Amino acid sequence: MLKNLHPLLNADVLYALRAMGHGDELVLCDANFPADSVARQTVLGKVLRIDGVGTTEAARAILSVLPLDNAVEQPVRRMEIMGEPATIPPVQQELQEEVNQAEGRARPLGSIERFAFYEAAKKAYCVIATGERRFYGCFLLKKGVLPPEA
Repeated sequence: MLKNLHPLLNADVLYALRAMGHGDELVLCDANFPADSVARQTVLGKVLRIDGVGTTEAARAILSVLPLDNAVEQPVRRMEIMGEPATIPPVQQELQEEVNQAEGRARPLGSIERFAFYEAAKKAYCVIATGERRFYGCFLLKKGVLPPEA
């Protein structure tokens, strides 16, 4: 254990979060997402895991150390439900709350069509798979920067 780090952040996840640069994206996905096959096409090239929790808990841990990109309007995008792009299921509503809490302000989630999500995921820095069993618990998070200390 380390001080001041969320206990869900294992060494592999911490490495990836630290190695990412401004504008790099990570995929936070549910248990049904083809995490391994998509991850093989990412920059990191292997799937990372935060098992035993859903995307809400994993996002809370990740957002405790990952700055979101302020240079874009929607640094977090959700996978749209097929045929119902405007529907926001509870798993996505919960993630919206985590983003707002971490940012200290409202940061509305963007959305991306399911198959476009898969293509964007292949270009991400890494894929972090969770034990989330609810459908459409898949998100893209864009890393931002930390400002200089005054």
